[in-house]
Amino acid sequence: MKLVSWNVNGIRACVRKGFLDYFANVDADIFCIQETKLQEGQISLELDGYHQYWNYAERKGYSGTAVFTKQKPLAVTYGIELKEPDTEGRVITLEYKDFYVVNVYTPNSKRDLTRLGYRLVWEDAMKEHLIKLNQHKPVIFCGDLNVAHQEIDVKNSRTNIGNSGFTFEERGKMTDLLGAGFIDSFRYFYPDRTDIYTWWSYMSKVRERNIGWRIDYFLVSDTLKTQLKDVYIHCDILGSDHCPIMLELHVE
Repeated sequence: MKLVSWNVNGIRACVRKGFLDYFANVDADIFCIQETKLQEGQISLELDGYHQYWNYAERKGYSGTAVFTKQKPLAVTYGIELKEPDTEGRVITLEYKDFYVVNVYTPNSKRDLTRLGYRLVWEDAMKEHLIKLNQHKPVIFCGDLNVAHQEIDVKNSRTNIGNSGFTFEERGKMTDLLGAGFIDSFRYFYPDRTDIYTWWSYMSKVRERNIGWRIDYFLVSDTLKTQLKDVYIHCDILGSDHCPIMLELHVE
């Protein structure tokens, strides 16, 4: 079984840059995207053989998630329980017979960290959501988590300490989640691999020089460990400032 996650940074722009070619070639069973940046009716994707589920942000041209799946899920829910309404279209949870898939676009703390407080509240709510699901059946949690967990996950770690996406608080929340019954599937297979990233700034020559961050993940329940086959980061695929990632697992 193949699952793909990709922050497309605007699905309409990504379609113009080759999204559909990659989609057809990869032939994923479940394909999750983040930062769709549109509202209902603004695009019509003809994806034969796939069911489509969209979660739009109320704010135009902002955030948003979608999932395209060959197998129709048993149930689909949108958002997580927060003290304030979830209006940014950041989460889709799909229930299948043997597992859940949770597609997420985690809020960015902003360059000046003005949204760090909200981000930490979000992290606690997401962890609670995942733990509740995990009590019933295994969970595959994927998306743009907007954090480089370890120093190995960002090119210039020393100069980025304390910056948005690499604060001790954000990294600590990831550590807490992994300690609650989940594993980072990429690091499970490649614990020491360096210079492998999923996001690069649009600044000149940054991607060519591979000055990047690994902020897109497949986190999975510990109980799925024996079913994991491999994880791929498709750094050569353009169309967004992020690249797609793919998880393969054995499903009976």
